[in-house]
Amino acid sequence: MIQSKIQKSIRIALFCGAATITVSAAAQDATIPGDVAEGDTIIVTASRPIAESEAAALAIQKNSDSLVSVVASDAVGRLPDQNIAQAAGRLPGLAVERDQGQARYLSLRGAPNYWTTLSFDGINVVSPEGRDARFDSIPSALASQIVVSKAVTPDMPGETISGNVNIITRSPLDYDGFRISGKLGGGKVELGSREEYEGSLTISNVFDTNVGEIGVLLSGSYYERNMITDNFEIDWEQVSQDRRPGYESRFWARETENKLYRLTRKNWSVSGRVDFRPDANNTISLRSLYTIFTDDEARDNYIFDMDDRQGDLVANTAACSAPVTTTPTNTAYADACNNSPFKGTVYGVDINQRSTLRAFRQSVFTNTIEGKHRFGDDWGFKWLANYTLSKDDRSVVGEARWDSPSTRTLRPTVAYDFTNANLARVQLFTTNQLSSPTRYTAGTAVTAIDSFTKPLSSLRRLIAVDPTKAYTFKGELARDFALFGGEGSIRAGIQYDQRTKINREREINLNTAAQFASVGISTTYPAFSLDLPFRGDIPLGYTFRYFSQDAMRDATDRAAELFASTSVSGNHYTVREEILAGYLMANSKFDWGSLVGGVRVEKVTNKGRSLATVPGVTGEIETETNSTLAFPSLHVNFDVTDEQKLRVGFTSGAARADYDQMRPNVVVDDANQRISGGNPAVKPERAYGIDAYYEYYAQPQGYFMLGAFYKRVEDVLYTSRRSFGSDALNFGGVDRSGYAFSGITNGGKGRIFGVEAAFQAQLEPYTEQLGLPAWMGGFGITANATWNDSKVTKPAILDNAGLMLVPSRRVPLPGTSEVVYNIGGYYEKYGLSLRLQYQMRTTWADGFADNLADAGDTYWAGDDELDFSARYEVMKGLEVYFDASNLLDNPGRRYSDPSNLLNALGVPTQRNGNYTIEWERFGRRFTGGVRFTF
Repeated sequence: MIQSKIQKSIRIALFCGAATITVSAAAQDATIPGDVAEGDTIIVTASRPIAESEAAALAIQKNSDSLVSVVASDAVGRLPDQNIAQAAGRLPGLAVERDQGQARYLSLRGAPNYWTTLSFDGINVVSPEGRDARFDSIPSALASQIVVSKAVTPDMPGETISGNVNIITRSPLDYDGFRISGKLGGGKVELGSREEYEGSLTISNVFDTNVGEIGVLLSGSYYERNMITDNFEIDWEQVSQDRRPGYESRFWARETENKLYRLTRKNWSVSGRVDFRPDANNTISLRSLYTIFTDDEARDNYIFDMDDRQGDLVANTAACSAPVTTTPTNTAYADACNNSPFKGTVYGVDINQRSTLRAFRQSVFTNTIEGKHRFGDDWGFKWLANYTLSKDDRSVVGEARWDSPSTRTLRPTVAYDFTNANLARVQLFTTNQLSSPTRYTAGTAVTAIDSFTKPLSSLRRLIAVDPTKAYTFKGELARDFALFGGEGSIRAGIQYDQRTKINREREINLNTAAQFASVGISTTYPAFSLDLPFRGDIPLGYTFRYFSQDAMRDATDRAAELFASTSVSGNHYTVREEILAGYLMANSKFDWGSLVGGVRVEKVTNKGRSLATVPGVTGEIETETNSTLAFPSLHVNFDVTDEQKLRVGFTSGAARADYDQMRPNVVVDDANQRISGGNPAVKPERAYGIDAYYEYYAQPQGYFMLGAFYKRVEDVLYTSRRSFGSDALNFGGVDRSGYAFSGITNGGKGRIFGVEAAFQAQLEPYTEQLGLPAWMGGFGITANATWNDSKVTKPAILDNAGLMLVPSRRVPLPGTSEVVYNIGGYYEKYGLSLRLQYQMRTTWADGFADNLADAGDTYWAGDDELDFSARYEVMKGLEVYFDASNLLDNPGRRYSDPSNLLNALGVPTQRNGNYTIEWERFGRRFTGGVRFTF
């Protein structure tokens, strides 16, 4: 009789004084593959939340028939982090990508983040953004467990390459009778002295009726974070007029800017679940979940357009002679004799000021009905139906643009200093014009940037809501019998998914004095602004006034009443994806371990419809593509001893391009011989991988893991500029096959390999034999690290005539840090729980350039965070807590590095990370409150 036919009880002694933890498993097939997947939700009941959570997670990992990592909630039913990305990011092999200091994307074992899929209770969910699963939109309060599957099995969708993050929601049948739990807290963000609020509540009950058990659960959560962000950004370029010696590796700041944010971010969710269990062999579950992430953003953006008069610079190939000219006849932009890329003065700079008010909103509404049934001793059947509606609301409430006049003496002279990669310093001066001959020089210093004239040039409102509707139907039949001399089962399943993403945009754009007057917006900025001091800490080099959000709303609301919105047809598309899949897999258990293997076959049909714009014609285009792929996998698990396992696995998968990249719309520019748009014919990115892992589960709670992984990648997806190479757009006597096309395409082959290790232990079992006092038994440690190396071929870049501009070159996969590690220590005893956690990931690539126009490839600098948490159990079921996050308060920095591309072009260059393109700091955060469970 296999594991799913019995209730498994695992007793784990934690040496917690008199406390012993019982971990029980009740049927829940969608959880994970293998022993535990056949029927196991971990329920932990005792008074040591950290130790209990680790014990529960280790029990799942040990009994799984494939490679998984687990975050389990503790006895209070909570996780320490506000969103799923932050919570899962503490597991081995997971690296976090952040936005505004918050964990957003997850990269698994060094792979690109779009290789990681997201599931709720085993059902893959399309993120509101598309295939890049955003985990910051999911509150951690939803999760009973977070199960990260690193080894793909045939019952998982083929688009899962590096792994799947499965959010296991709470079931009322997990608990006996009535239960209520929750938390309430608040705190401060250090930067700008802003507030945080958080709360959650879960109520469940189980009713024993004449027709069976009925469980009902209702849950809700809320988290609000108010923020100020310190920021500067620089856009670099190679200037065609700069041809003095050394120009090949010299890049100039096209513009430098500060984006000064006032943010309010919120996560909230509501969920409900009804489970009906008429007997031990049948369960029907109805689940509904609605989660929302909002980002209300007021952004004051000051852009210094340094290259506004670039054309005034006369190309010169001669070396500079001394003395240099100190009063140039042009703006001195990219003047290598007077300035350097990192320090200098530019005269008469255009200020492009943007006042932007956004109401960003992402939501996921997912609904599932699922049944699990056993027939006799050998047969089982599972089925489910799911409907999910995801929405990505990118609307802009209003954006006002203020621009300097063309008269150069009404603009500032800007002295810039970028020698410190962590600070872009600017000083503002008036601009003086000299005569005989006409030259320019800096005048008096100016502190208040609003001293310079910046008339209103436009007011825009954007309505952009992109819904994605998804339907999933799945059925699986299982039969238990002896297989290969062991006790096992065969499972055969079929699954149908239909996903439709719709993109529509409409806007109102005002740009005349009469239109401005009609909506009542001031054409001078001071009347549109607030007299508030700067709330950040970064030394800007100037003072400014925040714009009034009320004034913005009043103006754009009035604009919506008076002016009709117009369609942004170039961004309209509908993409429908249909996936018909079948799989066959076998699971057999032996005295020496277990074997899981099989194959999944998927037929994928993509249909696209959008508007294409070519000279003189805008019309609808429809496309359809089909592909059928097979995904075999095999996992072998050897029980070396009761405490030691050796896992070897082979997996395969395919990553498809995102929906907007597969849209069929194009925009043709005959004047510049360019075509841009989607590529519905692009092939999926294929990957084949092997894993080998050793695991040691020391009693009572220790754990050590060491593993290696390798993946081979084909048809790598990347965005590039290449020759169009098709006659599909040839009409009107114009041959467009040789036009430069910008969009998604397939590249060459590559690979990624690496090793990872994890260790955790508690001192409690060893205090007596080490002669230590009892109180020291509360100390424990958790640590994990991943090292990986990736290389893919970026194809050569050709011109319209087919001549090579840039040779092919080897680059790492985007999102790949060479090293990722977490280390944490905790103390837990006498009702007190303390934890200090450090996370680190080294530099990773963000994107790879086709030319040197923007100073080469882009990277994110290494990122690390230190967090602290404390809990104290005041009485049974009630505890107080304190959390301190981002204690190091290190910035996030993205930069350009031209060295790889220059070396490919035959210009020997050392790696240079000094070209900062984005820098942000967000401040430390402190919260506290109470948690309860009754």
